[in-house]
Amino acid sequence: MRIIVTGAAGFIGSNIIQALNARGFTDIIAVDNLTKGEKFKNLSSLKISDYVDKQVFYQRFSEKGFGQVEAVFHEGACSDTMEHNGHYMMQNNYQTSRDLLLASQSQGTRLLYASSAATYGGSNAFAETPANERPLNVYGYSKLLFDQVVRSHCSSQWDQQSVQVAGFRYFNVYGPHEQHKARMASVAYHQHFQFKETGVVKLFGPYGGYESGEQRRDFIWIKDLVAVKMWFFDHPEKSGIFNLGSGRAQPFNDVALSVVNAHLRHQSQPPLTLKGAVDQGLIEYIEFPSSLVGKYQCFTQADLHLLRQSGCEHHFTNVQDGVSQYIDHLMADSQ
Repeated sequence: MRIIVTGAAGFIGSNIIQALNARGFTDIIAVDNLTKGEKFKNLSSLKISDYVDKQVFYQRFSEKGFGQVEAVFHEGACSDTMEHNGHYMMQNNYQTSRDLLLASQSQGTRLLYASSAATYGGSNAFAETPANERPLNVYGYSKLLFDQVVRSHCSSQWDQQSVQVAGFRYFNVYGPHEQHKARMASVAYHQHFQFKETGVVKLFGPYGGYESGEQRRDFIWIKDLVAVKMWFFDHPEKSGIFNLGSGRAQPFNDVALSVVNAHLRHQSQPPLTLKGAVDQGLIEYIEFPSSLVGKYQCFTQADLHLLRQSGCEHHFTNVQDGVSQYIDHLMADSQ
């Protein structure tokens, strides 16, 4: 069985290949752009059958240049929400995805692709309906426009869809293999290194009706995200657009305290409460930046109704357990 993973050297793509390898799949064509050469590290321990540069992949795939392909995990995209080059974003995220959809449908190849919770943007409701879709930047719009194409192409036949098309709106993902993402890496990743270097984690103070550090996001552990993707891979009859978060909004305080307590555990010290960490100066609050006023989501929480309706009953890890596992990985990786 031949499988293609785009964005293969990236955070989520490499974790998907790792999961496929664990199931015995090795005829995997990895597609990416290694201009940032350090990303090769995410592929170095994985088993793949070929590597193809993204600049030649889409045309070659449209010409059936890879033989019979069972499924494409389409993770390749520009995920920088601060990228303002709309031409680049729409070409890279929208046009290539649209071309891939049409080619995969014509070839009978299943498509499991990455959308984003950025499609909701300024909304305070997170069910997969057009009424809630209010992107705040061109990244969110590029993802939404492709979702709309998928809906138009497939929505009338979701229940009878002969070739699977499944899109997943990722919320705040964290876990191994994200080191190359720099400022776009997860909160947990940055807090780990901040604490390691300075002995303190800094969070935003009060904003948006929330107390210090109490702004809330839906944080999802990468192993949970991959497990859900594997469930859909095992159920080719399931198509649609689905939220992929934990379904649980947790405050940034939870992430920071989990990072601090994981470090304390590695130092053979007992865990602290939030108050204890603040009193000891291990967590500090800074004034909310004026540059983010009006541009910051204080709350996100995936509505999992459609995911559960599909039959996927995966249990999601909470921040305390997921971040603790992640810090263990980061600490081991640095030794």
